[in-house]
Amino acid sequence: MSADAGAAPPPPPGTAGIGDTEAALSRLRGDLSGLSLPYALAGADTAARTARIVRDQLGDYVLPRLKAMDAPLLAVVGGSTGAGKSALVSSLVRRRVAVSSAIRPTTRRPLLLHATGDDAWFDGSRVLGSLAHVRVAEGAEPTAAGLHTPREVEVRSCSTLPAGLALLDAPDVDSVVDENRELSATLLAAADLWIFVTTASRYADAVVWEHLRAAAARDVVTAVVLDRVPAGADEAVGKDLRRRLDAAGLSSCPVFVIPETRLDPDGFLSDEYVAPLRHWLGALAVDAAARRDVARRTLTGALGSALAGMDGVLDAVRAQEAERGRLAYATATIHAEALDRVTQATEDGSMLRGEVLARWQELVGTGELLRGLESQVSRLRDRVTAAVLGRPAPAERVEEAIESSLTMLLVNEAQRARLETEQTWRRAGTAAYPLSCAISALPTVAERTQRAEQLVRDWQGDVLNLVRAEGADKRLTARLVSLGVNGTGVALMVVVFAHTGGLTGVEVGIAGGAAVVAQRLLEAVFGDQAMRDLARRSRLALNERVAAFLQEEQAVFTQALQAPSPRPEQLAEHLQEVTGAVGRLTGRTPDENPQAHPGRCGSRHP
Repeated sequence: MSADAGAAPPPPPGTAGIGDTEAALSRLRGDLSGLSLPYALAGADTAARTARIVRDQLGDYVLPRLKAMDAPLLAVVGGSTGAGKSALVSSLVRRRVAVSSAIRPTTRRPLLLHATGDDAWFDGSRVLGSLAHVRVAEGAEPTAAGLHTPREVEVRSCSTLPAGLALLDAPDVDSVVDENRELSATLLAAADLWIFVTTASRYADAVVWEHLRAAAARDVVTAVVLDRVPAGADEAVGKDLRRRLDAAGLSSCPVFVIPETRLDPDGFLSDEYVAPLRHWLGALAVDAAARRDVARRTLTGALGSALAGMDGVLDAVRAQEAERGRLAYATATIHAEALDRVTQATEDGSMLRGEVLARWQELVGTGELLRGLESQVSRLRDRVTAAVLGRPAPAERVEEAIESSLTMLLVNEAQRARLETEQTWRRAGTAAYPLSCAISALPTVAERTQRAEQLVRDWQGDVLNLVRAEGADKRLTARLVSLGVNGTGVALMVVVFAHTGGLTGVEVGIAGGAAVVAQRLLEAVFGDQAMRDLARRSRLALNERVAAFLQEEQAVFTQALQAPSPRPEQLAEHLQEVTGAVGRLTGRTPDENPQAHPGRCGSRHP
């Protein structure tokens, strides 16, 4: 017995790897369904449109076709405005199924005709799942949809169509209605083969060749119907059309010529003109191998087209992530600079100007004390104590002055950071919606002022708690009683603002001297090392509260910066999975080109 006896037979050609490919494509389609490009960058609209087309193509055609390679072929009849697509469809099946009119656009709701008995393939959302399916009885009169293109498709059975073939009458590829053009592109992307209809007067239009070149790039089996050819012009027009098709890579594309002629009393083209096309389509429908070859070839081209289009989508998502990072970094930098300015203003002696300095002088009698700074520490403490005890609630006045000055500083710097961030985002011009969301979520001036006041009061409470904790030593209790916790706390606050950088002239002497008085006072109460530790911890507590205050303001902006979806790394990973799975699948796809075999597919050249 041979070594491989009893082994499972090899899978049919073109079916190996379908499960992996289907799973990978489903993940990619999920990415595209949730695509969000929130920043107004160049190329974002194009990428979003490409993503919609690829998403619809995966759901409408690729995934259903992967699951059912033997399903009926879907031939989409598309083409130029007024080319006679609807009349052609009705004439092919010899049933009045589509409206023909001089009003443009005529076809607003696409029509899908399938053979009787093929209903199961087209009911539900298996094919063209991005559109709502409207089932219409075979004998019902054709109707035109409303003025706006709905995302729906009319589905009818047709007893004159052969099993294995469906026709879809699509809106104009060059329609004046944007929705019609996009819907036409979606339907063409969902086709197994194209029947492209144009006229002798319109066949050279740029839009026509944009779509025909796309068909060549995707390797879609395509037939061209050249309609309304004037008598005697068929040879010249046909020769020029053939030359253009050859140049576009569609040298094997069959061309069917319909002369300028009147419709018969039933509204159909003469059967002698449409019979060759009907025969070509019928030959494909009855030949199961030919159907599979056409489906496999178009599927392979569709997968390649989808992957090629995704490069631009991935680039757009990466650009969105970069823009979000750039705006977030700019916002963080602006608020960090605001924090630096607050820190500098509370370290360089600036806080000891104005009202704070005046209230401190009232508390300690600075003018008198400055003249005795070299005296014994105990004498200094006695003088300060006398000053404290001799004035009504002097420490509270200093606290209030510090609260007022520090609150104003915080509010001004937060407002400045807000305006600078807003200006930066407006100059970028990419985040109008996130900016409007941030502005609406930011606190009002009154709310910001209230938060800043609470911050300062909480910090002052931190300082007083530090003084109480340090004074818990019984040896220090008497000193604290004589000076008061508030008086000692105020001195500690002044020491926190002790540096004199930024002060000039007389201010250096006054503010700097006031700070030295506070320092000597605390040294007298706690000792030099304890005083330094208290000042450091008070400064740290202030910095932490200020940083949190500004970070809350910054967070309102950064939280409004929506992340693109999917994340670039996720989309790149899924694309890599799809590329590998498609490679394994298409690597087993036969190279046979059904359109290059006239004996199988048929052709009729002018």
